[in-house]
Amino acid sequence: MYSLLDIGLSSLKIRLKQTQTNMGIWARYNKLLEAQPLLTKACTSLIGFTAGDVLAQNFINDEGKEYDLMRTIRLGSFGFLVHGTTGHYFYGFLDSKLPGTKPVTVASKVAIDQFFWNPIFGLMFFGYLNFTEGKSLEEYKQKISADLKTAVMGSWAVWIPAHTVNFAFIPPSQRLLYINTIQIGYNVFLSFLGNKKVDGQEEEEKKTE
Repeated sequence: MYSLLDIGLSSLKIRLKQTQTNMGIWARYNKLLEAQPLLTKACTSLIGFTAGDVLAQNFINDEGKEYDLMRTIRLGSFGFLVHGTTGHYFYGFLDSKLPGTKPVTVASKVAIDQFFWNPIFGLMFFGYLNFTEGKSLEEYKQKISADLKTAVMGSWAVWIPAHTVNFAFIPPSQRLLYINTIQIGYNVFLSFLGNKKVDGQEEEEKKTE
């Protein structure tokens, strides 16, 4: 029979192996960031937005509604093509113009991110979904009118504190990884909002069914 000491040593070895594995993955990720920063950040956003929509469809989806694979592909591709790439350049530009972690610098970055970049991001997000769903410009305008304000104000509740930590403590190269870690949860909200029907559009769809 195994003694308690043997069991304890075995458990410790397993934990050490897991830690070494995690450290190895982290080291490889950082190497990829150095070698291919844009592609690595785009892939990170792809995973974040895909995971967010999977969670949204499984936990806050309409009861009885079938899983929409194309919706997940749309959200994931937005992460890869738009969020990861624009985030790479935007935060790189912000760090180059406002270096350092002084309180006034951090506050300035958070203000620029939330009051300038946030609405632009919302326009891109709704525009991308509108385009990939084959909707019209008029439908895009209706969506912006109905939901952009909600998206922007919802962002303030999450991202003002999150970006205060981001700009004060997170290394520039790790910003999008940090953002996407939080973004997985926030993307549940974005996925729901992005795919919510505008009142007038929902009535029209019911008529055509």
